[in-house]
Amino acid sequence: MRSFLEIHDLASGETRLVLATERLIEAPNWHPGGWLLVNGDGRLFRVPLDAPDLHPLDTGFAVRCNNDHGFSPDGTQIILSSHTGRGSEIFVMPVAGGVPEPVTRNAPSWWHGWSPDGARIVYAAARGGPRVDIWSCPAGGGEERRLTFGEGHSDGPDYAPGGDWIYYNCDRTGHEQIWRMRPDGTGHEQVFADRFVNWFPHPSPDGRHVLYLAYPEGTEGHPRDRQVALVLMDPDGGNRRTVAAFNGGQGSINVPCWAPDGTAFAFMRYAAPETA
Repeated sequence: MRSFLEIHDLASGETRLVLATERLIEAPNWHPGGWLLVNGDGRLFRVPLDAPDLHPLDTGFAVRCNNDHGFSPDGTQIILSSHTGRGSEIFVMPVAGGVPEPVTRNAPSWWHGWSPDGARIVYAAARGGPRVDIWSCPAGGGEERRLTFGEGHSDGPDYAPGGDWIYYNCDRTGHEQIWRMRPDGTGHEQVFADRFVNWFPHPSPDGRHVLYLAYPEGTEGHPRDRQVALVLMDPDGGNRRTVAAFNGGQGSINVPCWAPDGTAFAFMRYAAPETA
């Protein structure tokens, strides 16, 4: 098997296998209705938790989907990033599938978070050069607002459940660390500092934790097939503790992956390269 979709329960500290497949699948999201969304081979798949399997969703013309996708706060829409002739663009469609509608025509753009009130989305984007910054725009489309300004590679933004913070990763101090800012792009602060290369912070829906992916010191970017750790911390960066260590990286938790009640999260583990 190549890809292992797993769920970690916070109360018990146990991890259970949901689905194993020879396909490369990535980036689980957790729908309020009790099923997971993943991507693979450019498509999106529904994975019911009561009978796990890969059920393809109709995404219309969007058949080059990447691992930056998720749900609207009310669970009625899927937001996805799919490659077009100009790079990755962001679209929305009904949760059951259908014809995607554009949110922003600027490219490349990779979705990462939806504000709890449903009003705005936040995403990573490159505009006029290779530097990736964080931007936001109305969830229904409209004028973009730039939130970081080339201080480093900024990526992985996700809203805290109260909507008062956006957590993200940035290498402005030398390597990728976890930061947060206000939704208008003010008040940037590094949450903590360590030697690991840290990506994709995801606040829990109950506001008690932030989950992130930690790579070994010296890692460049967020590659696949590395020995990584999933780390839980308090929202202020305290009480950091590793809850899982495995072969993974790219595709493991690129997007919000928490259960709606904050008691568990989903992630992807991969077979080590020598055994894949």
